[in-house]
Amino acid sequence: MLELIKVFHQVVDSGSFSQAAHVLHMAPSSIARNIDSLEAQLKTTLFKRSTRQLILTEEGSYFYTQSGQLVDQADSLLVEMRGSRDTPQGMLRISVFESFGNLCLAPIIPEFLQMYPDVQVELDLDNKLVDLHSDNVDLAIRIGVPQDSGLKARKLMENRTLLTASPDYLDQHCPIEQPGDLHEHNCLLISQERQRNHWYFSQGKNKQKVSVKGNFISKGGSPLLTAALKDCGVLLLSEWMVTPYLENKELVNILPDWTANHWEEGSGEIFAIYKAAQYPKPHIRAFLDFLVKKLTAK
Repeated sequence: MLELIKVFHQVVDSGSFSQAAHVLHMAPSSIARNIDSLEAQLKTTLFKRSTRQLILTEEGSYFYTQSGQLVDQADSLLVEMRGSRDTPQGMLRISVFESFGNLCLAPIIPEFLQMYPDVQVELDLDNKLVDLHSDNVDLAIRIGVPQDSGLKARKLMENRTLLTASPDYLDQHCPIEQPGDLHEHNCLLISQERQRNHWYFSQGKNKQKVSVKGNFISKGGSPLLTAALKDCGVLLLSEWMVTPYLENKELVNILPDWTANHWEEGSGEIFAIYKAAQYPKPHIRAFLDFLVKKLTAK
């Protein structure tokens, strides 16, 4: 019956029989038969089914809440009984925003695979948010803590941002001595989905909100970095992206006495996000520990 309950949970998390079938590598007809069998054993109807949507009944909602603890306890007991024999293995599907994936993850994944040769990594570089339940993703790396209470987050690093531009750009344009001077400059912008762009500056108790504009907008930071290196404008981007170019003097740190952010509350922290099982699978735990160790050492 436990396996039927796990199938039921995946259907609820995925929102449909077909999506649950995709995640579990089963035929949709097999998913339907599993749910029928579970309903027969419980002698209750768990879903209101229609051609357009799948809705939990009151009994289904209650069973989902109460049985979640049972599933977690069963998984925990299995891990406990396996002990040290449960070595990391299997497919690890990771979703990460493009720039961080290319610059921070891709260079260290080969070392992880050498440590754990029975693990396979599937890396999805995408700036869109994913649903870990329905998109068949084990781990997502994003800026900020998730709002979904069914997910856990582990902090990887700060996301400090720096204001930079190329030396040639700065030589050809008016000086930037105060945040307000940015009104006269071409700023390379992270897309805010039609919202007006502002950059936020703080220096002790002095706080300034500066409206910025520019001719190049991107959802990802890599295209903006390339543009800045080609003297196209002023860039506000994560320190982990621009540091190599500051060190070789291709970029210059502007207003170093000010803290600059994309949002008023700061530029956030980078988290690894995963499903809220009490004991994550061994290959997920191993990768989380590896990430924290490698990124903290930077």
